[in-house]
Amino acid sequence: MVNFWTILLAVAVFGAIILVHELGHFLAARLFHVRVAEFSVGMGPAVFKKEWGDTLFALRVVPVGGYIQMDGEDEESENPNAFCNQKAWKRLIIISAGAIMNLILGLAVSAWMVSARGYVGTTQVLRFEEGAVSSQMLQIGDSIYSVNGTRTRIDNDIVYALLRDDDGLVDMTVIRDGKKVPIQVPFQTSEMDGERVIVLDFKVLAEKHTFFNTVKYSFGWTVSMVRQVWLSLFDLITGRYGFNQLSGPVGTAQAIGKASTHGLASLLMMSGFITVNLGVFNLLPLPALDGGRLIFLVLEMIRRRPVSPKYEGYVHMAGLLLLMTLMVAVTYQDILRLVAK
Repeated sequence: MVNFWTILLAVAVFGAIILVHELGHFLAARLFHVRVAEFSVGMGPAVFKKEWGDTLFALRVVPVGGYIQMDGEDEESENPNAFCNQKAWKRLIIISAGAIMNLILGLAVSAWMVSARGYVGTTQVLRFEEGAVSSQMLQIGDSIYSVNGTRTRIDNDIVYALLRDDDGLVDMTVIRDGKKVPIQVPFQTSEMDGERVIVLDFKVLAEKHTFFNTVKYSFGWTVSMVRQVWLSLFDLITGRYGFNQLSGPVGTAQAIGKASTHGLASLLMMSGFITVNLGVFNLLPLPALDGGRLIFLVLEMIRRRPVSPKYEGYVHMAGLLLLMTLMVAVTYQDILRLVAK
C-alpha cells in the first residue's frame, strides 16, 4: 500500500530527477546567453515562487513534470539572444541537455552505489548453486561474452538478457582459455507474474572496487540501463508486454517505496533506473517530447530553413494531448491494481 512516507519519498525522488533534467536545459540556455523567463519544477498552481536575476523560479503542486520557459521558445523575437534566433546546433544542445543531465545523474548514482558496497560485479563465473543445470555447459572461470547475441559487459547485462529468454535454452559465447567459445546453456525455469523466467543458478566474480573499475562499471551500468529502456519499449511495441504491464506515477511510487524497504542501495538503484528512463524517454522522437523537438531541428538543418512554428506547435500540442491521455489511462490502471491488493 502507498502510505504517506512512500508518497513523500516518491515526491522527493521525482522532484530531484526533474530538477536535474530542467537544470540541464537551464544551464545550456545560459551558456549561450539565452534568457530563461521561468524555471518550474512540477505542474499546476505554484506553491513557491522566487525571482532570481531575470528568471522566475517556481515549485508547483503536482510533482510530475517541469519546464523552463525561454525567450523566443514558442514565438518569434527580435532579441538576438532569444532561443529562436540561435543557430540550430546551439538549440539542439539546449534541447538535449536535459536528457544528458539525467544520464549523468544515473552515472553518478551508479558510481556512488559501487563505492558504497565496495565491489563491482564482473561477467566471470565464480561458482554454481547446488544442482545447477547451467553447469552442464558453463564452467567456473568462464567469462560470459554474450547472451543470445547481446554483448554482456557487466553482471547486470547477463541478468537482463537471461530474463528476456523464452525457452530456457540460452545461446552464449564465453571466453574460455583465452578463446571465444559458443555454447548452448540449459536453465531451469519457473513462473513469475504469469511468465516463464530463467532460474539464475550461478554467481559471478565480484572485484574490490578501485577508481578505474568503478568508473568503467558505472559507464557500463548506465549503458545497460539505456539498453533496457529501449528493449522494453521494443517489447511493448511488438506485443511481448501488454499495456496492463505499464506503470505511471502511482505504480512508480509503489516501486520506490518497496525499494526503500530493502535499504539505501536498493532505493538508489531504483532512482538511477528512473532517471535514465526519463532521459531516454525524453529523447524519443515523439511530439511534445525533447526528441520530437530535435526531429524538427534536424529537419531544419537538412532543409536549411525552419518548419513553420505554427505547424510545429500544432504537432506538439497533439502529442501533448496524447501523452496526457496515456498518463491518465496508466494512472487509472495503477489505482485499480492498488485497490485490488
